[in-house]
Amino acid sequence: MNDRTLKLILGPTAVGKTDWCLSLAGSLGSPVISCDSRQIFREMRIGTAAPSPGQLSVVPHYFIGNHSVSEYYTAGKYELEALELLGNLFREHDTLVMTGGSGLYADALCFGLDDFPETDWDLRSSLMERLENEGVESLRMELHRLDPEAYGSMDIANTQRVVRALEVCLMTGRTYTSFKTAPHKERNFRIERYCLTRPRDILYDRINLRVDRMLEAGLVEEVRALAPYRNMPALRTVGYKEIFDYLDGTISLDRARELICRNTRHYAKRQLSYWNRAKEKERTQCPIQWIEL
Repeated sequence: MNDRTLKLILGPTAVGKTDWCLSLAGSLGSPVISCDSRQIFREMRIGTAAPSPGQLSVVPHYFIGNHSVSEYYTAGKYELEALELLGNLFREHDTLVMTGGSGLYADALCFGLDDFPETDWDLRSSLMERLENEGVESLRMELHRLDPEAYGSMDIANTQRVVRALEVCLMTGRTYTSFKTAPHKERNFRIERYCLTRPRDILYDRINLRVDRMLEAGLVEEVRALAPYRNMPALRTVGYKEIFDYLDGTISLDRARELICRNTRHYAKRQLSYWNRAKEKERTQCPIQWIEL
């Protein structure tokens, strides 16, 4: 199957991946396979800017709304499910198109995940309680003490990453870093990685417009319906956290909109930084090719 090719289209939120990939997939006769860690949840369509019914009708799509937000879903599960799907699709297609903005999910598919232990949900619950009562800085400092290398190399603004790394340290008595030694997993198909970009001012204008469209489309109602699941990891996401605060009465809707725009801009910057600092020297088999729209 090494004559098969996966074209992986990356890019920050609101850059225009959906339409660009629809055009590409149509020209190649390929479906579109999502590697977005939030669009996979069927109850989160508006706040994740999932493809519209019209867009979904252009070509077949996979991993859009096929899991429930009530489930715990991980990049490891995605790796297994996506590889199985690709194996089936490559029987009929020489080239496939995959797209998304979730760096961890994309890396899981391309390179495999390190051999980390399964989550200890009792310990996770304890850490989440500490997070709520003590704040994230307390957890960061403990991670710094137990694994300074992980602390220095990860995005410590990402609360979930901090919690997971500390969880691994406490659960195993080993550093989180010590698990990042798994050898590269070979895939039996070629991978071509592309990252779409736009000038920053244009990207930010697109983000602001997208947020307004989400609110007009019923984002508040979508979030309200998800209140029973608000502590699930999937809902600690830009666009949902801020609306929950509005529904709690702690901020106004106008302020929620401002925060969603600001936090989405920050997220887009983190996405681009993630791919910019990718260890391309270790991954020369499929370096990222940058495309400015």
